[in-house]
Amino acid sequence: MLSLPTALSSVAYQNNGIKVRQHLTIRGVVQGVGFRPFIYGLATDLGLSGFVGNHSNGVFIEIEGSPDVLDAFHARLETNAPPLAVIEEVSVATIAPTGQQDFTIVASEAEPTTHTLISPDLCVCDDCLQELFDPTNRRYGYPFINCTNCGPRFTITKDIPYDRPLTTMAGFSMCGACQAEYDDPTNRRFHAQPNACEACGPQVWIESAARGEQPVVNGRQQIRRGHEVILAAQNAICKGRVVAIKGLGGFHLACDATNDAAVQTLRDGKGRVDKPFAIMVPDLAIARQFAYISDAEEQQLTSRIRPILLLKKREYSPLSALVAPGNNTIGIMLPYTPLHYLLFQQLCPLVPLPPCDILVMTSGNLSSEPIVIDNNDAKEKLAPLADAFLLHNRPIHVPCDDSVIRVVNQQEYPIRRSRGYAPFPVKLPMTVKPTLAVGGELKSTFCLADGRYAFMSQHIGDMENLETLHAFEESINHSRSLFRHKPQILVSDMHPRYLSTHYLSTYYLSKQRAESQGDKALDEKKPKFIKVQHHHAHVAALMAESGLDGSESVIGFSFDGTGYGSDGAIWGGEVLIADYVGFRRAAHLAYVPLVGGDAAVKHPARMALAHLWSAGVPWTKLLPPVACTTRIEQGVIQRQLDRNINSVQTSSMGRLFDAVAALAGVRQHVTYEGQAAIEFEALCDLNEQGTYTFTWRKEPSTQPVAIEAAPVIEAVAADVLMGVPISMIAARFHRAVVNLILSVAFHLRRQEQLHHVALTGGVFQNTIVLEASTAALNKAGFDVLHHRKVPPNDGGLALGQVVIANAQLATMSPV
Repeated sequence: MLSLPTALSSVAYQNNGIKVRQHLTIRGVVQGVGFRPFIYGLATDLGLSGFVGNHSNGVFIEIEGSPDVLDAFHARLETNAPPLAVIEEVSVATIAPTGQQDFTIVASEAEPTTHTLISPDLCVCDDCLQELFDPTNRRYGYPFINCTNCGPRFTITKDIPYDRPLTTMAGFSMCGACQAEYDDPTNRRFHAQPNACEACGPQVWIESAARGEQPVVNGRQQIRRGHEVILAAQNAICKGRVVAIKGLGGFHLACDATNDAAVQTLRDGKGRVDKPFAIMVPDLAIARQFAYISDAEEQQLTSRIRPILLLKKREYSPLSALVAPGNNTIGIMLPYTPLHYLLFQQLCPLVPLPPCDILVMTSGNLSSEPIVIDNNDAKEKLAPLADAFLLHNRPIHVPCDDSVIRVVNQQEYPIRRSRGYAPFPVKLPMTVKPTLAVGGELKSTFCLADGRYAFMSQHIGDMENLETLHAFEESINHSRSLFRHKPQILVSDMHPRYLSTHYLSTYYLSKQRAESQGDKALDEKKPKFIKVQHHHAHVAALMAESGLDGSESVIGFSFDGTGYGSDGAIWGGEVLIADYVGFRRAAHLAYVPLVGGDAAVKHPARMALAHLWSAGVPWTKLLPPVACTTRIEQGVIQRQLDRNINSVQTSSMGRLFDAVAALAGVRQHVTYEGQAAIEFEALCDLNEQGTYTFTWRKEPSTQPVAIEAAPVIEAVAADVLMGVPISMIAARFHRAVVNLILSVAFHLRRQEQLHHVALTGGVFQNTIVLEASTAALNKAGFDVLHHRKVPPNDGGLALGQVVIANAQLATMSPV
């Protein structure tokens, strides 16, 4: 919780026996977290009078009493707020006393032009869990148990202020017992908006998929009676079935993670050939059977956010090898909803099959499409994948996939920022105008920013089809409504064919047309539209989340797979001297042809052949990427390279990782983004001390340094021909990249007198490169920045776009 303004404790009052009345407005995460009940209890405990209520700007309070008691109220407001509350700002005004004798919670007030922060969805609390498994409790076994300290928030919120009529719980009227809890100031569920029980709240049931399989239980297609539903789902999973489970922010597809046949069936259905699945386990003890877990990792795994945490996989465990093939890590999460906990419980000793304690728990969607949130859509779209559907009737208003993080240098390192984080904002180091930034194409997110807040959206998905584009647009519209956002600045990537850029261009043109036709109902001025270079946005995002004000430039290593360069080439191995206003390309990997465009991304063998060609290394059949291609394919690729046909120049570090992985024999074809590099990293022999060496081609002082990978390619090819193990080749290559980063940083520090180094872009998801680079740079006296709040991959681009666009416009504004 942020400290309250010091003015609160230094206000001088004449303590002459008269009462003082104050009006407070509190902003932050103060709705849906038990804040009004907390204020009520605090005020009544101190004998103060007044009232508290929600409005669209946060919480408003009028409080009356003697000055010394008011001081005590302010002190306890700062130190004793509810665990889920985050106080960002408090404003206080002294007003005339009214002589009011009691303290009440009043009706909420909606204001069309203001907004407040909304709590993310958080895991079920310990108090609710105890009740869930207490046979004497009236909510025993109820899958939607919650209170003011836990449960759904963002995903059920339709509008603010956060009150039940403005959530998807509006259709459920509380029974007498629940209403009494809701109205009781001493109860944990006092004003808990999703409050419900079996008698009045959402219900869960299970249905068989209409695919010719036998019904789930006792010949019935639908089962609704309490524990019988959970038992039916458990039995289906234990028998090797795939069950689609409706959760907080969408559907999961679940199966037994120890059953090869079940996992393969799920892979076949999703069309997900190799990409790792996440697993869910009931507790830390089970998790430790599959992964090594440090103290810092345990803290993240058991946090209220309950992310998928990427952990080092144990060599021997009962986990199916098909869960995360080719990986030395495994994504594990613990249960975070009551329904999840119930799925792991032995609810009936008479049932012959105990529940499975290791579940694959992957997003409920077809490959490349958004996560499914609606029952009917699930039964239509997921029918080819699932044998049964575990459904409920609490609508999901906002789709929100699971978050994915790692722990790097004992700290949180986000890979996908979604459930548990969104829509909580990133605090900006500068003030910005109302801005909508739409990020990139892969790992798509958007950002709404205003003032000092940047509201990063939940993970939407890869923007490669209309379904994802529609989900993206719906999420933007909902967030704009929640945050009362009318953008004055629109920002996209420079790439001309990104669907996100197309969406924003269409939106911008619609505003132009409306203005030209005199449509005053829009109540929006024509916004400014700015396009931002991809790798500059990566660096700026890291600067912004690190709190830099932009007064000093940084040395930005922006290494990824693909980004549209300002010269029309495909960049990705960039070293930028950057601030928020602009950047200079100080160095980059020397260009090589990207043969066939996207075809080279999916076939690292082609990228390897291009690098061999550029390095002048013969295509001998003893090299794996040559051996795997036919003479006809080689002839076509050779002509494309010689004549510069159907290829574009690229400086991508991500594609270099692919090429070296293919050359070493790891993988010639990939089924998901980054697969070759991920599997190459997993094979590293960390005891190997050898290295390869990049060279620099000196250019005129006005040109960036070109970093040649040709010596590395030559050395790798030679090692392959000599039979050097892949593990040693992998370690030597990773060490070469780290040494390159350090030597370029030294060069630019001498040249530019800069000390901040920013490590960003998808390549820095590679923890070997990230940790070794950070250690080497720190030892050399650099101030090293790496991500803590937004992902290094394209999921963080929108934040960088926001700060760049505002900085650029500020420099163009008249003085």
